This record gives sequence, C-alpha cells and structure tokens, in this order.
Amino acid sequence: MMEENISAIATPSGKGGVAIIRISGKTALALAEKMFTPTGKTKVADFEPYRMYTGKIDGGNFTDFGLCVYFKAPASYTGEDVVEFHCHGGETIARGILKQTFIHGARSAGRGEFTKRAFLNGKLSLSSAEGVADMINGESEAEVKAGYLLYSEKLTKKVQELQSELTTLLAGIDVSVDYPEEDIEEQHIEELKLSLLSLREKLVELLNGYGVGKKIKSGVTVAICGKPNTGKSSLLNRLLGYDKAIVSDTAGTTRDAVEGVIEINGRKFNLYDTAGVRESDNAIENIGIDKAEAIMGSADVAVFVADLIQGIDEEDARVLSILKDKPLIKVINKQDIINDETETDADVHTSAVTGAGIEKLKRLLYEKSFGERGEDMAFLIEERHYFALRRAKESMDKAIRACGSEPLDLIGIDVKETWDTLGEITGETATETIIEEIFAKFCVGK
Repeated sequence: MMEENISAIATPSGKGGVAIIRISGKTALALAEKMFTPTGKTKVADFEPYRMYTGKIDGGNFTDFGLCVYFKAPASYTGEDVVEFHCHGGETIARGILKQTFIHGARSAGRGEFTKRAFLNGKLSLSSAEGVADMINGESEAEVKAGYLLYSEKLTKKVQELQSELTTLLAGIDVSVDYPEEDIEEQHIEELKLSLLSLREKLVELLNGYGVGKKIKSGVTVAICGKPNTGKSSLLNRLLGYDKAIVSDTAGTTRDAVEGVIEINGRKFNLYDTAGVRESDNAIENIGIDKAEAIMGSADVAVFVADLIQGIDEEDARVLSILKDKPLIKVINKQDIINDETETDADVHTSAVTGAGIEKLKRLLYEKSFGERGEDMAFLIEERHYFALRRAKESMDKAIRACGSEPLDLIGIDVKETWDTLGEITGETATETIIEEIFAKFCVGK
C-alpha cells in the first residue's frame, strides 16, 4: 500500500551533529503538522517546498529545536510527498521523534523502501537503484564513481537503446507475418540478420566492460610471489605503508597468504603476500605453497619478485610457469644493496628499505589492471546485469542462427526473449523476487 506513510531515521546510528527522520507518503505533510511548530507565523500546511524552516519538533516526552523541509510530489526522491525533520544528532532524540511519527500514523520503513518507492513510482530504473546501493557501500573512490554512473542511468540508457532497436525489428516481423509475401520475407530475413549482428556487437561491447567493472567493485587481486627471501613480505609492508607481514631471513617464514588493501588512483587493490614457492619437506609449509599457487592462479595481476643476489633458477621457473597467462610485473628487489647499473629484464627495480621504485610499481599495477581504458564502461559492475546481458546475447545468437532456416514468427520469439531479458536490468520485466532481493541489500532509511 503505497499510500500509507513510512518513516525511518535516514542517518547512521550513534551521536552526531545532526540526525534526519524521513517520512514519505500521501499525508506526510499533514503528519508533520502534528509534530512541528514553526518559528514565526507560517503554518506547516503553507510550507513552500524545498525550503528549510526552523521550529520545535515533538519528541514525545521532550521537545527539540531543529529544521523541517517538505518535498512535494512528484518532484521528490520517492515521487511522493516527503518530509524530513533535521534534529540534534543524539540517538535518544532521533528515536523519540521517530516514535512520534509512528504514533501519528506512519509505519516503520523496510530496508530500501524509500528507494523502492522511487523505482515503483518511475523516478529511477532498477539498475539506477542498484547504483545508489553501490555508492553507499563503496569502499573506494572508483566504486563510488561507478555506482554514480549506474545511478545516473548510463547503463539504463544503453539497454533502452538496444530495446528500442529490437522493438523496431519486432514491429517489422509482425508486419511481414501478417502480410506474407515470399520474396519480401526472404529479403526481410536478410535485413533482419544484418540488424541483429549489429546489435550483437553492441551487446558484446557492453559485456566486455564487465572485466573493468568487476575489478572496480571487488578490487584487483594482486599476488606477490617468488622464491623465499626475495623480500616479498618487506615489499608488501612498503606498499601498505605499515608492517603487516612478518619479515625474516629464515626461508619459509610466510606459511599463509598475508593480505592488505591499498588504493591507487582511487581504485582498490587486494595484495597477497604468498608463501615462497620451493621444494620443501615441511608439511605445513607445503600447505602454504599450495595456497600460494592457488592465489597465483586466480590473481588478476602478479608481481614476481626476485633479487640479483639469488638470481633466477628452477624455482623461479616454476613460479613463472604458473603465471604464464597472467599480466605480470617483474620486480628486482633489494635495490639498496645491488649495483644500480646492473642490466636486467625487470619492469622495475625496488627497495623495500628505501622505498625506491615503489611509486613506479604502483603505476605499473594500475596500467596492467586497467590499461588505457577510461571510465566509459565502468558502470557494468553488477553480476546480475552481466548475466542478464549474457542471456540476452544467447537469445540473440539463437535468432541470428534461425535467420534463413526458420520462419519469421519463430525468429520473432527469440528477438522478443532478448528484449525481455534486457528488461530485467531496467526493471521493466524483473520479477518481484528480483526486486525484493535488490532492495533487501539497502539499509533502513534509504
């Protein structure tokens, strides 16, 4: 029942300068009139929308002095009348005012219910709503930026452009089916196939952006690997800016992967200092080596660390063979104790002691992970969108294969399935289950 008022605290719990209690619904302003006494002669019923008013807010057993603002439907976040009380930021104050909204007829908002109402009222698409959640939950600047691109309907616009072209094709199919002429149908099928092939290229381009988007959302997995005693742990500590890994001259000290997170150009990099890969009779060390090899296999980028004192040998060759298909940065470490003029095929010479080469290493990590690609495709960050696009491509591939071997009405079924699958992204054809799952990820008050 979208007419009923919902209410929630829209700011994080705890003490702060300001807390916000948000109310949305058909009679939100009438509810506010029962709780807010404006300074001066203006009545709540006469409030100008989008303007802050000072006054007393009823907290039940207490009164607070704060602000009230009215957002008039449909030009509000939810598309309904929305009122916000801005009170002093104590938990007791905010909860007391919230309780009064319940006494005056509002009910407690569920997780993401304000944004869900915005979606149901046509204020934003389903993918845009997911962008809101990504911005709120973003742990890096890049995640926030990608979430904003999603929120600003960039993906929705791309998908709707595809749907619009598919709608035109479906209209042409319907006409040809209703008025069949053999020569015209054959010509139409050939033209349809060319159009579908063109649309397929656009779908593939969207899908290709997921690699960038996934790394933005989850972070780039970086395996720091090599033989024991090449300075991997010291290098990790230097990259992090603090001592996370144990540093020792004793080979095999690192038995398990040591993790740390850094940001480079606003993007998150998950660093793993892996156990040195070598032949060992120690059962526990071998478990660490097995785990190191698993991390190397799943890494987005590998940093292979060696030093000129030990040189490259069979153990290094074993590591390099695991990394043969990975973007790889070769590092010669311990630059502080070797000759600067020694020629190597390393990408960068570093010193975990002095910090030499560390900034270059960070730059290489970014380049190996993202290359020249800019922010243009960074909005495809949700796994749900990726798999919907994959299924849309599969339906389109079926339609393309059917051209020339199947009648137009059967081809039209696959084209329509492509349209419907794309609609799951924007919300046009999303099931209630999908919608509920998405908004369950939100916090209460948003």
